[in-house]
Amino acid sequence: MKKDETENKENRLLNTAFQLFTEKGIKNTSIQEIVDNADVGKGTFYLYFKDKYEIRDVLIEKKSQKLFHDALKELRKTKITDLTEQVIFIVNYVVEVLKKQPLLLRFISKNLSWGIYTKTVKKIHENPEADEDSIYLLFKKGIEENNIKLKNPDVTLFMIIELVSSTCFSSITYQEPLPIDEYKEYLFDTIRKLIEQ
Repeated sequence: MKKDETENKENRLLNTAFQLFTEKGIKNTSIQEIVDNADVGKGTFYLYFKDKYEIRDVLIEKKSQKLFHDALKELRKTKITDLTEQVIFIVNYVVEVLKKQPLLLRFISKNLSWGIYTKTVKKIHENPEADEDSIYLLFKKGIEENNIKLKNPDVTLFMIIELVSSTCFSSITYQEPLPIDEYKEYLFDTIRKLIEQ
């Protein structure tokens, strides 16, 4: 099978699964529906994914990774050089996208960090470009260049992303503890404290 044809089938499966998962929910979507709508055979599905939960995991990882990639692209158009303000810019970008795309927010739910930290998904579906241009590298490089003394930079970045993921989901979806536009001030203050401790 040609590489383009293979990628095309995998992408059709991913796009179809995302559409069905966001419309019907994962529980109410069958593999048969995914393959029928993607116009591929069931055997083709199993060439790429072991079950619908694996395709969900790959989609969450890819969607959250794309959010960060797009945020970095936008950051590069600015003149922001301070690491803390770069992280806040990226977080704000991601929050604004999720605010405008409630289906994506619900789908990713509280798993935003998968775009950076999911080793299991990355082992299954390697994406070499993903690690070359990431918030992870920006953060690590910024820590070194600015001589910021963090006990464990990996844990700090993980905490920031998890904080954003869980609290913004609640703030955008349920307006708890505050509507997202009011909540951001507290979120950004906490991020500053985590980085500049």
